[in-house]
Amino acid sequence: MLSDVAQDYMKQIYLLERRDGKASTSALAEAMGVSAASATAMVKKLASLGLVDHSRYHGVTLTPAGEKVALEVVRHHRLLEVYLTQTLGLSWDRVHSEAERLEHVLSEELEAEIDRVLGYPATDPHGDPIPTPDLVIAAGPAHRMAELEPGQAAVVRQVPDGDPSLLRYLAGLGLVPDTPFTVVEKAPFGGPVTLDVDGTRHAVGVELAERIGVEMTA
Repeated sequence: MLSDVAQDYMKQIYLLERRDGKASTSALAEAMGVSAASATAMVKKLASLGLVDHSRYHGVTLTPAGEKVALEVVRHHRLLEVYLTQTLGLSWDRVHSEAERLEHVLSEELEAEIDRVLGYPATDPHGDPIPTPDLVIAAGPAHRMAELEPGQAAVVRQVPDGDPSLLRYLAGLGLVPDTPFTVVEKAPFGGPVTLDVDGTRHAVGVELAERIGVEMTA
């Protein structure tokens, strides 16, 4: 059986691949909060188990067996986030760290029961898709807030997870999943994007806007 740390590596490789298209050893080390040497040692161990492929210039990629492990951990994590918000009433900026602690001890039986009680949710509180019991995962939003032009309307579908202060900031702006908004202005040279959110204008930095997934409505 894989250790919790090994499973965490698998999950981070999956998330990096999904976000960046690849997982470099340096990015993996940063995500795990370890040295590059420690990350390389773990990658070699996972490669020996047939869970990842690793090459010097192409980074780390999950094998089909490795992706199955990663998706199972992701499913546990995101279901727990929904459970903690909907059933226990925890705020969305607290559930990520709590789910990190619980995701490795959740049995398959309890996972299935939580899924049933929650009504088989498709996304977590931050808009990230939840893998199905068969470990099939939907694609994320096709567009980013930064792509929109003035006058275009959209709905927030996905926000960055894992940073409590950022989530509190977004909540203060009203930029939570399922919130409609309109782009009012887009400053040049990497300037902020000004939004109308329920009649109130907010300026969002372009780097943050690139991390917010949206569904265009007009």
